[in-house]
Amino acid sequence: MPADRLMPTEEAQDLIELTREICAEQLAPKAPAAEAAAEFPRDTFRLLGDAGLLSLAYPEEVGGGGQPYEVYLQVVEEIAAAWMSVAVGVSVHSLTCYPVAQFGTDAQKAGLLPDMLGGSMLGAYCLSEPQAGSDVSAISTRATPLGDGSAYRLKGTKAWISHAGHADFYTTFARTGDHPSKGLSCFVVPAGTEGLSFGEPERKMGLACDTVRQVYFEDAVVDAGRLVGEPGMGMSIALSALDSGRLGIAAAATGLAQAALDVAAGYATERKQFGRAISEFQGLSFLLADMEAAVTSARATYLHAARLRDAGRPFSKQAAIAKLVCTDAAMKVTTDAVQVLGGYGYTQDFPVERYMREAKVTQIFEGTNQIQRLVIARQLLRG
Repeated sequence: MPADRLMPTEEAQDLIELTREICAEQLAPKAPAAEAAAEFPRDTFRLLGDAGLLSLAYPEEVGGGGQPYEVYLQVVEEIAAAWMSVAVGVSVHSLTCYPVAQFGTDAQKAGLLPDMLGGSMLGAYCLSEPQAGSDVSAISTRATPLGDGSAYRLKGTKAWISHAGHADFYTTFARTGDHPSKGLSCFVVPAGTEGLSFGEPERKMGLACDTVRQVYFEDAVVDAGRLVGEPGMGMSIALSALDSGRLGIAAAATGLAQAALDVAAGYATERKQFGRAISEFQGLSFLLADMEAAVTSARATYLHAARLRDAGRPFSKQAAIAKLVCTDAAMKVTTDAVQVLGGYGYTQDFPVERYMREAKVTQIFEGTNQIQRLVIARQLLRG
């Protein structure tokens, strides 16, 4: 694991130490068997919630941990190094709470956030659809107001939704108007809502414990009090939330890369060929050095973006850069870790083959890395 980081407060350092202890004792030992069985780790999320690790970046007055975003992200990184599916889930849950925390009314914040952030509840983020992934303007799920204006009727299908079927609430984006960008609205839909149902879990190449399903809204009626922001604000809410969500994935990818590096470096010092440890061969030691440089650079990139966010400065471009750099680093480092272990790396006897499979999707979700390049280029050339 990396050396202790410079923390803004002693409380933050204690928080990282607590996270490492929980990860070492409760998460890492369970991860291999749970991933092999594709078990959704609901009890693990409850454990993290009880420890206050599901709400770190939100204000204390609404049930959050009151921590800077840079501290929250380092907690996500630590969790990812122990169990990537859980780290992704922590990031997803934080994303689901963001619209209410940032755009909700005072009544919504007081009524919804304490339970959402209290640790016992888990959220899902319903943005993508079968024909609307990176193109948010193509969303077709529709929310139609009832005659008396007291509720909305939701109809449509969401796709690639983490926690679907296990979540306690679904932060959902649906069309209340026909304008491509000004016709979307955001709703918080409770689990158990009549007309809310789910498809079979997707059969994925990695992150087996991150259950992903389609979500069906079949005339699901949602109280108007669960509309977040004004009608038509959904696009700006979604894109604003994604800036922060991308940093969560960047931190998780960095933790995954760090875990792969740790296994590779440990193996290289123990494995002997031609009478000496393979780490003594320059070709391999340089490969490990490049892996270390990639992980360290990734960490610095997401922390820079987080510090801009904490300072109240624009960070959208830096979030896209962090997501791009960190996830590309994770893919390279996990692939190189398999190479360091040779034939053993290609077997399930060592975790690096799982790390490599888990790394791939980080280049895809929260906006593909091609989309990140588009975001970066547009902001760079805007002048």
